[in-house]
Amino acid sequence: MRGTAETLSGRQVIPALAETFQQLYLVPGEEGQRLYNEVVLKGAKPPSRDLSHFITSERDMCGFEWTPAGMVRIIILDERADFELFLQIMANCCAVRSIPDTQGASIISSVINRRKIDAFRERFHAEHPGADSTAWNAAFRRFREDKSNYTESVIILSTGPYSNVPAAELGLTGAAWLRDSMTIRRFHECTHFICRKLFPDQISVVWDEAVADTVGIYSAYGKPDTRMAERFFGITDGHYTGGRLENYLELPDPATLDRLAAGLHRLLAEFEKIVQEHSGIAPFDLAILLEQQQERLSGLLG
Repeated sequence: MRGTAETLSGRQVIPALAETFQQLYLVPGEEGQRLYNEVVLKGAKPPSRDLSHFITSERDMCGFEWTPAGMVRIIILDERADFELFLQIMANCCAVRSIPDTQGASIISSVINRRKIDAFRERFHAEHPGADSTAWNAAFRRFREDKSNYTESVIILSTGPYSNVPAAELGLTGAAWLRDSMTIRRFHECTHFICRKLFPDQISVVWDEAVADTVGIYSAYGKPDTRMAERFFGITDGHYTGGRLENYLELPDPATLDRLAAGLHRLLAEFEKIVQEHSGIAPFDLAILLEQQQERLSGLLG
């Protein structure tokens, strides 16, 4: 992972993150939900600085990745329980919700970073030592008008097999598949970050997942693989047989899933042709190129 001086690894990752995102000190549940807004929105101190609800691992990592849409924080948590707990706290505002086994990564947008707010407050008072509350409130109001001043996107990755697909199904060894899974996940989520930033009016969940998986597979193997991408969605021989696809539909039914399965087969085949026509393209450039085809190709999904 290309990083900055803030790159961390090992059991220090969660404690370091908790200094920026103090909601990590909260435990999901009724009490955690009650305290969440106080800690995140109002900057209140959590009642405890205990992080024993996390297991942590020497293989945890945190750093930053450069993309055409800017820098994004990437967090890798080795323990599946820690990954699910992090999502419950950070994405679900401390609500206890089950995380599908097929979900191994997530991008959490517009996370409030209290350090950015604290840094602005310190800078304001240093530059305006005699300012009263009225001046501060006006400056803070202007500061909040641009969400990028106090929020960021966070990518969280787990370390298991991608889409919970066993290595044997792909003809790979366990170690090789775990390595490739991490590459696919990282570029998949970075693709979401890029496309949501650069193409905010083109969000379409199944299309977005097809683009991100194509970029992820290309990053790991240097070429797309329609059969592999279909397996990640849970598609076999053009039919839905169980996998990630149903995660993206509110009320999935067999007919809709089969229709989308057929549409994804057509779309992924077109993506392969595009990659063949742009041999050697960089992964993030491929993400932008594919996203630019949405108006032309989205009809293939049916």
